[in-house]
Amino acid sequence: MIFWPMLELGILFPGAFACFLAVAERLRVKKRTAALIVILTLAAVCVLCGGLCWRMDWPTNRLLLPILVPAAIGFARMTTLPAWKSVSVFLGVCGAFSGLVGPASIIDALVLPGNAFPWLSPAGSLAHSALGWVLAALIWYPTVRHTRSLLETDTVVSSWYVFWILPVVFVLMNLLLSYHLDAILRSGQLLGMYALLSLVMTGLLLLFYGLFYLVAQELEKNLRLKQENQFLQMQTAQYETLRAAIEETRIARHDLRHHFSTLSALADRGAWEDLRCYLAEAAADVPADELRLCENQAVDGVAGRYSALSRRSGVPFTCELDLPPALPVSEMDVCVVLQNLLENALEASRRTEGEPRYIHLRAVIHGDNLVLITVENGCQGGLTERDGVLLSSKRPGEGLGLRSVAHIAEKNGGYCRFVCESGAFTANVMLRGGGPAA
Repeated sequence: MIFWPMLELGILFPGAFACFLAVAERLRVKKRTAALIVILTLAAVCVLCGGLCWRMDWPTNRLLLPILVPAAIGFARMTTLPAWKSVSVFLGVCGAFSGLVGPASIIDALVLPGNAFPWLSPAGSLAHSALGWVLAALIWYPTVRHTRSLLETDTVVSSWYVFWILPVVFVLMNLLLSYHLDAILRSGQLLGMYALLSLVMTGLLLLFYGLFYLVAQELEKNLRLKQENQFLQMQTAQYETLRAAIEETRIARHDLRHHFSTLSALADRGAWEDLRCYLAEAAADVPADELRLCENQAVDGVAGRYSALSRRSGVPFTCELDLPPALPVSEMDVCVVLQNLLENALEASRRTEGEPRYIHLRAVIHGDNLVLITVENGCQGGLTERDGVLLSSKRPGEGLGLRSVAHIAEKNGGYCRFVCESGAFTANVMLRGGGPAA
C-alpha cells in the first residue's frame, strides 16, 4: 500500500511537462538539463511525500499546497519570463489538471468499489496519469502555436492578473469537492452527475482560456497601435524641429555669401568704419555653431546642433560621420535615432560629476543597405531595468527615447543594443534598408 500515494502523485509529471511546453524557449538552462532537474526533483517529491501520506494516513491533496507553492517559485526561477507570466502559466496548468481528479476518482470507484483508503488504487492512479498525458497532448499544439507567442508580447499586466482568478477558484473548488468525494462515490447515486459536472467545469475552464487568449491578443494589438501612434507623433514632431533647424542653417549659409560680397565691396572702397559696423550687425545673424561634419545635410544639422550644445555644456564631443547625401534608409529615421541617442548622451554627461565626460558619435554605411550608428558617453551608475525594459532616469516609467530607437530599429529590420559598463554607456543601432534611397 505504500506505493499507492506515490503512484497518485505521478500526475505531477504530465503537469510539469505541460508547464514547460509553454516556456521551452525561455529557460535559463539547457532543455536537457532542465528536464533532468525536473524529473529527479519530482521523483524525490513523489517518494518522500507519498511515503509521508502513507505513514500519516493522509490523502495526497493535503500536501498539495505545500508542494505547489515551492514548485511555482522554482518554475518561475527556471525561466527568463517575468514572474507574473510564469505564475500565470503555472496556475493555468494547475487549474486544467485539477479537473482530472473527478474522472480519475470515478474510474477508481468503478474498478475498485471497496477502496477504503484515502488514495487512488494503482489502477485509478495510472488512469489519472494517463488522463494527464492525454490532456498534455491535447494542449500541445495550441500551447506551442499560440501561448508561446502570447508570452512574448507586452500585454498589460492587469489582464494577466485577472487570468489568475478562475484557475485559483477552480483548484480550490476541486479541492473542496475531493474532501466530500468518498461519500459521493460510495453512495453511487451522484456518480454520473459528478462525472458530468467535472467534464463541464473542465470544458468551461478551457473555454475561458481560449477567450482570455483572444482578449489578450486584442489588447496587445491595441497597445501596439497606440504605441506606434505615439512614436509616429513624437518622430514627426522631432523631425519637424530638425527640418526647421536645418532650414535655418541653409538660410544662414545663403546669407553668408551675400555678407561676403558686401564686405568685399566695403573693403574695396576703404570704408573701414562702415565695414566694422556691418560686421557687428552681421555677426549676430551668422550661426556660431556651423560645422561641416558629413555630406548628408540632415545628419550634419543634427550632429552640428548637439556638438554645439555639448561644447556649451563643457562636454567634449567627437564624431566620425561617413554618410552620403542619399541614405539607404529613411532620412527621418536616421535623424530621429541620432537625436534621441545624442539627447540621452548629453543629459547623462551633464549629470556626470568629474571625469569622464564625453560623447563620441560614429555613423557609417556598411555594404549597400546598412546604416551603423554608435553613440558612447561617460556615465555614472548602471542601467535600471524592469522585465527587460530600460527605465528612464528623468521620469517614472520607461525611457521613451530608447524605446523610440528600438521601435525604429525593429521597423527597419535591424537591431539595437545598449550596454553600460566601466563607466561608459554605449548604444549600438543597425538600420536596414532595401537599397540606396532615391
